Amino acid sequence: MRHNNISTEEELIEVIQEVGFLPLLPCHIAGFSVEEMVDADCRYQVFDDGSWDWPMWKWKGSILSLGECTYGKFYCSKAGYLSKPWWQDMMNYRRSIVAAPAEDSIEGVILETLQAGGSMITRDLRAACEFTGKNMRSKFDGYVTRLQMQCRIVTEDFVYPRDRHGKEYGWGLALLTTPEELLGRELCTPPCNADGHPRTPQESFDKMKEHLARVIPSANDKQLTKLLAYK
Repeated sequence: MRHNNISTEEELIEVIQEVGFLPLLPCHIAGFSVEEMVDADCRYQVFDDGSWDWPMWKWKGSILSLGECTYGKFYCSKAGYLSKPWWQDMMNYRRSIVAAPAEDSIEGVILETLQAGGSMITRDLRAACEFTGKNMRSKFDGYVTRLQMQCRIVTEDFVYPRDRHGKEYGWGLALLTTPEELLGRELCTPPCNADGHPRTPQESFDKMKEHLARVIPSANDKQLTKLLAYK
């Protein structure tokens, strides 16, 4: 596996498909993140005139548009990519840890609102759920992060505002949706073993961990468990 000097979206897509699980920014496994794998010119840069560029950040939307991976806060509550072939195992394991939120709970209301809207940028979803008071943004983001860690919400795309000249600017607004809406309900059921029986959550966890042990031989058992765990 190529671990460094990635300089194009195409090269990054190849790595995502090979490793399956890939945090965007540095995590507890040294070298195992997009930022650490890309060429220095693809990282965040600030220029003398105050402008900035961050190619690896800008790639997210076009990578997601291919439909070969999902994106969200999947790893220790931090964002990253998860390839489609591993989605069912991650979902099977994560959803077994935390029960589906009750309809009258805050997380249940967020999910119901998003399901009704199909997809919504975070700002609009927050307003629709009436998280508009002081300090409500960070509280709301906390609930959405937990739902992403449970594999109940994913990022479909990023929407950028435009200036008066029609040029996109800013960091981009996450367009959120449910995996059922994005991937279809068939891919939101437990995967099956060779005998045709659905895998148990523990079987999914073991399969993911075995795979990661092969692609990240430098990581120890504790580090691999932490990457996959719900926290």
